Amino acid sequence: MKRFFKVLKKISLTVIGLLVLYSIAVFVLPLITIDKEENSANDIEVFIITNGVHTDLVVPVISEYYDWVKDIEYAGVADSTYSYLAMGWGDKGFYLETPTWAELKTSVAVKAALGLSTTAMHCTFYKTMTVSETCKSMWMSKEQYERLINYIKGSLVMSINNKFLRVDTKVRYGNSDVFYEANGSYGLFKTCNSWANKGLKESGQKCCCWTALDWGIFSKYE
Repeated sequence: MKRFFKVLKKISLTVIGLLVLYSIAVFVLPLITIDKEENSANDIEVFIITNGVHTDLVVPVISEYYDWVKDIEYAGVADSTYSYLAMGWGDKGFYLETPTWAELKTSVAVKAALGLSTTAMHCTFYKTMTVSETCKSMWMSKEQYERLINYIKGSLVMSINNKFLRVDTKVRYGNSDVFYEANGSYGLFKTCNSWANKGLKESGQKCCCWTALDWGIFSKYE
């Protein structure tokens, strides 16, 4: 019995130590800034938005550089009067089974934390974007935007006929959103916000070294 409690104590101390290290990473690494690439052209404007928890990357639906309607269909969701498309990667269980924090299931939280569940891309169409505390604007060169396009497309599951797979669900957060199947697993070190931050990093924009939370990204655009 004494040996059992000794082992239990070691496990408990290890878990506590890991949680402390993770907490330090969550609050320290976002403070390390990666600056925007120098001498880049201002060819296209993109945005980041947050709902206070989750960061989305926002791109023009149609531009001279790319037509997102080829990948994320308007049908049954929006129409040509919607000019912007916000995309956020995240845990499918959270997206589809947790409309509010009060409805969060322990099983969903554990799977998400341990990277055991699948992911989805939440795609929302908007008619306009207005810069505010929760919506920030940035300009990219054509080459940087192409990198962002490739990053986002690489996060989506593609079928054998080269089409992205729409999630078969009736769950919607509004009148102009839809879910698509995504690649990868959500986890403590790969969150919806770290995904968005990496997208900025891939496209040469100002961002964090790493962040699990939205404030890390938005602190760079104050």
